[in-house]
This record gives sequence, structure tokens and C-alpha cells, in this order.
Amino acid sequence: MNSGVKGLLKFVIIMSLIMGGLTVILLVLQNVRQNSNRTIEVDPDTMKLVQLETPNEGDPIAIVDTTVGEFKFVLYPQYSPNAVKNFTELAESGYYDNTYVFNSESGVYSAMGCPQKNGEMPQGYDQSRELVERELNQNLWPFKGAVISLNTTVDRSGLEWLTGGGTYFNGSRFAVLNTIEFDDEMKNEILENSVSRELAEAFIDLGGIPNFSQQMTVIGQTYEGTEVIEKLSQLETEENGIYKIPKEDIMINSVRISKYTENEN
Repeated sequence: MNSGVKGLLKFVIIMSLIMGGLTVILLVLQNVRQNSNRTIEVDPDTMKLVQLETPNEGDPIAIVDTTVGEFKFVLYPQYSPNAVKNFTELAESGYYDNTYVFNSESGVYSAMGCPQKNGEMPQGYDQSRELVERELNQNLWPFKGAVISLNTTVDRSGLEWLTGGGTYFNGSRFAVLNTIEFDDEMKNEILENSVSRELAEAFIDLGGIPNFSQQMTVIGQTYEGTEVIEKLSQLETEENGIYKIPKEDIMINSVRISKYTENEN
């Protein structure tokens, strides 16, 4: 065998080893992604936009009384059981009474439910309440009026830092979404890139924050008090480097857990 043939054979063997190694790496990375709670697969054929529906008689609801008014939202324990359980237990214990609205984001959303005005958790807080694994569901989306449990931290291995994987957690603080501005360019982008026409049109009709889609745990949908959530997102604020904190103290007076009834509405 001449030197040219030997060199070609050696090259083929080396490239085969490299390609085999790359295949193994890609399979490992794919497995890491599939075993994290980073993303979910959305099936447009089975997706049900439950937030567009009127609550059913007896559905669990939360009634949030704030210093600028009251709003009510239906809870979704069937889709986000752990986050809803965490929120409900905290509400029923009186934890949210006299807590702060600590962020009012330029008309887009507001964040609340913190014992401190700066939005930071106090020393000695129950860390288990802040380590609820994020729950994503194809039936829940960040429409206007959605209530989401805020992410707190992410647990990642070295490999997951490279892939963007990991286990995300949320906690006691929550946000109520208003909406971004939907100009013609944004509407066209949503229609072109959404997983379904129905979902795109829902965002366009209702408003919301499409960039939050399948990034945070949705625990509920506001059905009464829309004017209050709009007001909460448009407060006069000052920045602390993390949040846009309302200049005036805006508080949650109480959060009451109840059941939806048509007679009440």
C-alpha cells in the first residue's frame, strides 16, 4: 500500500472517530435538554386556550385587595398544581397581607407579594416556598390578565450551562400581566411565528407579553378588575437597579381564596 492510500485511510479513520464523537455529544445534549424543565413541546391540535373561557361554577379563585382596588383571578391547579398550592397556602395563612407591589414595569406588568418594598426576600424566609419547580403547560399563556409565579433561581450542572438546560424554580412573589404594544409589525411577527393561528389571534385580541411564553409558571387568569391591573402596571416609579419600585407605597391588603360563582358576577 503506497503512502498516499495510507494517508487517505488514516484521514477517513480520524474523521469517522470525530463524527462518532460529535454524534455522542449531540445525543447527550439532546438528552440533557429533554430532561430539564426548560421547554415543552406544544401540540396545536390538542392545545386548549382555557384562559379565553369563563370560569366554571366552583372553580378556585383568588380575590386580591390592593390599595388601588380589587381584582379577581381564577386559579389553575389542574395545570400548575405545585405553584397554585404554594400560592394558596400562603394566601390562606395571611402571608400576603400588607405585602408590597414592588415593581411597576412601564405599563407592561406589575409584581407583588413581597414583605419588603425593594422586592428582596427578608432574612430568615422559608426557602422551601421559593423552590417550587417551574410548571409549563401548553394550555396556559402570558395573555393580558395572566398571573404568573416569578422565577427565583435555576439549578444547572456544568453541561446544562452550555446547553441552556437546568431546573427552574419559582416562589411566593407573583406578577400580573398587562400588555406590550401590538403595532402592525408585532402583529405580523406573531402571526408568522406562532405555533397556531388561534394562539396568535388570542394575543392580538387580548394583549399580553408573548416573549414570556413558556418561560414562567402561569397560575391564574384575571376575570374581574382589569382596570386595577392596568393601574398597577402604570405607577410612578424609581429604579433600584433591579426593579421599578412605586414611589408611593402600594400594598396588598389581603388575598382571599374562594370559589367562583355566577351569582356573584
